[in-house]
Parts: sequence; structure tokens; C-alpha cells
Amino acid sequence: MLTILVADNSVLMREGFKALMQSAYSVNINEVTEKANLLSALKKHKPEILVIDPVSMQIIPTDIAQIKKQHKALQILAISAMLPKEEISLLLNAGVTSFLLKECDKQEICDAIDNTEKGTRFLCGQIVDILMAEDSIPAKTLHKKNSCEGFAISDREIEIIKHIALGLSNKQIADKLFLSFHTVHTHRKNIMQKLSVNNTAGVVMFAVKNNLLVSEEIHTN
Repeated sequence: MLTILVADNSVLMREGFKALMQSAYSVNINEVTEKANLLSALKKHKPEILVIDPVSMQIIPTDIAQIKKQHKALQILAISAMLPKEEISLLLNAGVTSFLLKECDKQEICDAIDNTEKGTRFLCGQIVDILMAEDSIPAKTLHKKNSCEGFAISDREIEIIKHIALGLSNKQIADKLFLSFHTVHTHRKNIMQKLSVNNTAGVVMFAVKNNLLVSEEIHTN
């Protein structure tokens, strides 16, 4: 049975999430409403997934990093109101697995749970729009304009995104990852469809804005 810990100080959010999960899964759900009790609740309940509202719980990236350090196998799904791009990026880089908005529908939340449990990143479409946007484009405009429909990015796709951003061709990526050229080509096509980009520059932008490239990789390639 899947065990989830919900960290949110809103009764409506906790009860609504619990009702949604229990209608779709065989699940054990525990709750925590104060940041001061979060680490002890994680130790006590040992959940596979932590569902957290970083705003209501006043969680910052260093808190996420501390949680991941103590609970390495834990997957974290953040569900919150829209945040500034920088805050979203910092939370994802600190260890948040997936990110949704509180306006996301039931199917999207279930898809996020399914993917997050497996360690696959799942992002609301509006979150991706914010991460990919130029700083000159108002976040409020994107929020109203673009779809909330989410998608998952697998570990393999993230790996290929890194190599694309480092300038490797499909053949070079295939040789490096011991895959066929056709497999890499298919991954690349799917990645570009998911990110709604039509060239390598868009993939590179996604990699840079999500800090998928570390200095050692840039230096050695």
C-alpha cells in the first residue's frame, strides 16, 4: 500500500486530497500541519511520497535539501499556487520531484502521483511555461494563456536533454548511452514535443534554466 504524507495547513486541501486519493488508490495518508513537526512526521510514517505546499508550510529550498539528505528514497510532490520562476527552479533543484498547481484537475494529480512514485518528474504545463519563459514576459500573462495539462519527463529523457544541451549529435548520444540511433531520435522527438520547442536551442534553454548542466560536464565536453 502506498503511503503518503500531506504537509499543508489548509483543512480543505488536506481533506480534499485525501478524498481524491482514496477514491483512486489503496493508500495510507497521514497529515502534518506545522513545519516544526515535518521531520518527525517523516521519520514516524516513512512515506514513499511527501505532498507539500511550500507556501503554506513556509518551506524553502534548504528545507527540501535537508529532507532529501535524511530521506534519500523519498519522492516529493509540490502542489501550490503559482510561484516566481526562480523559486520553482530552486525547489526543483533542491530535490522536489514533481510540481503542480492547486488548480490542476483530478487526472493530472493522479498522473503526478503515478509518475512521482516512480521517481519520474511530472510538471504542470503552466509550470513548464514559466520555466521556459523569457524574463521579459510577465508570468501573469503566461498563467492565463497556457494550458495546465501536465507531462512527465523520465530519467532517460533528462539524460538525453543533458547531452543535447552539451552539443552531442544523435549518433554521439546513442554511442555514449549504448542505445540505437533510432531510439535516441525518438526520444529527441518526444522531448521536443513535450517542451513545445522546435529546435535544439529550446532544449538547451530548458536544460540551462533547470540547472541540468553542472560545471564539470561543461568543462569536460
